[in-house]
Amino acid sequence: MAGAPRRGKTAVKAWLALARVIDALNERVGRLAIWLVLAATLISAGNALVRYGLNASSNAWLEIQWYLFALIFLLGAGYTLKHNGHVRIDVLYGRASPRTQAWVDLLGGLFFLLPMSGLIAWLGWEFFLTAYAIGETSPDAGGLPRWPIKLAIPLGFALLWLQGLAEVIKRAGVLWGGMPYSEERSEDVA
Repeated sequence: MAGAPRRGKTAVKAWLALARVIDALNERVGRLAIWLVLAATLISAGNALVRYGLNASSNAWLEIQWYLFALIFLLGAGYTLKHNGHVRIDVLYGRASPRTQAWVDLLGGLFFLLPMSGLIAWLGWEFFLTAYAIGETSPDAGGLPRWPIKLAIPLGFALLWLQGLAEVIKRAGVLWGGMPYSEERSEDVA
């Protein structure tokens, strides 16, 4: 039985290593989403200049703006969770001890975040497959295919699910693995 605590610590280290891999993935995807903000801004400005300066327009340019906006939010959700930048009602949580906060985050992740994001990712996959199978495109003249952006739904929620798993692992590490509770605050996001 002397080896049981050692195996437990090894398991905690392995889970925390997985959490670090997920953190790194969402960090990279989130940084990409930040660049999509610039792309959406430039396309929006260019589209406005062409529309009002040259009296020309294209539905494709409008739709690419919508697609980029959707990508920013869907691909940035895991990044936002990683950096604790999500909306939270902080009246009681902020006054709680770090251990209580870890319990709230752990239980919220297990009972709300993981089931919800997993369900939406799964249903979103079916949504994407249907759109892909029929070659769904925009009904507007000159519009874009719709199935590529519908792929962003299950992808974004899968990334959110993964980050939720990483956060649950880290909170379990705080509660049972002796890991310090050090949260990244949204002010740290650059």
